[in-house]
Amino acid sequence: MKLFIPGPTEVIEEVRAQLSKPMIGHRSREFSQLYDEVKEKLKRLLYTKNHVFISTSSALGVMEACVRNLVKRKSLNLVCGAFSDRWYKMVLECGKEADVVQVDWGRAIKPAMVEEKLSQGNYDTVFLTHNETSTGLTNNLYEIAKVVKKFPGVLLCVDAVSSMAGIKIEVDKLGLDVCLASVQKCFALPPGLAVFSCSDEALERSKSVPNRGYYFDFQTFLKYDGKSQTISTPAIPQIYALNYQLDRIFEEGLEKRFERHARMADYARKWALDEGFDLFAEKGFESNTVTCVKNTKNINVAETIKMVKERGMEFGNGYRQLKEKTFRIAHMGDLRLGDLKVLLDNISDVLKDKEG
Repeated sequence: MKLFIPGPTEVIEEVRAQLSKPMIGHRSREFSQLYDEVKEKLKRLLYTKNHVFISTSSALGVMEACVRNLVKRKSLNLVCGAFSDRWYKMVLECGKEADVVQVDWGRAIKPAMVEEKLSQGNYDTVFLTHNETSTGLTNNLYEIAKVVKKFPGVLLCVDAVSSMAGIKIEVDKLGLDVCLASVQKCFALPPGLAVFSCSDEALERSKSVPNRGYYFDFQTFLKYDGKSQTISTPAIPQIYALNYQLDRIFEEGLEKRFERHARMADYARKWALDEGFDLFAEKGFESNTVTCVKNTKNINVAETIKMVKERGMEFGNGYRQLKEKTFRIAHMGDLRLGDLKVLLDNISDVLKDKEG
């Protein structure tokens, strides 16, 4: 089954082979060498000199870590879909104060909204989802980051789960304090790891925030990082695969990789419109990694997915309240335009057969 769902994404055979390498001790010199290699490559990917850490968890763990390590007074959560809303709920579940800038699903967060709210409140942390997987929308990270940096002492944390390694993110240029992702999307790896960059300001803030826990304590990450180690036994096979995949990414070339994702997105959007559908994301903010198609033709999405699966490919239904109202086609990771064309041709065939 070839996956075109918004995660986990398709993992090629040579990457899967890395998972079967002989095991090594996580406190060994061999592991420390592997860990340091991966860190430096991640810094290159993110255009950063900040610390970069590896977590054996999903990205949700690191999202909660941002809450527990960085929010002292109150956070401002920028909510435009399911996953940005989940981050907001995390803040409340951790017993912290939070306000929201909230827009309808499919609409983008505008910089002016953020500036207006930050001017009114006593916030110390902003949480932004860069690429909202539930709606196929990409917020304007560059413009929003400019706004946040007008407010001294306010840290900016970015969920780049479905954009990192697929859309260009220049961490240092943007002044991001935390930029996080998991590896089962644009990295095209099996699930099991999250990676994140962390600024000196974020690490300094965390020192003064109580009740950070242990597993996701930024200070504990930093302590073990100084020894080229992780806090606890990590998912070593996935780290082998990550190291290998980063080499493949650089071999392709970062700019070429980002351009490939953009070309696939353009093709998917054109296909949707040509088929008589509409796009769910606000015009000008459509994602380059996942296209969310508005079901304007009222097809039976679940049945269409089932029929396409019988042909060896799978795409995604709408998320939560968007189920059957939309469907999602991922074009990220190691997928190529030719792969996407085969999927879309098959969806078109199935739709024609059903109409006939």
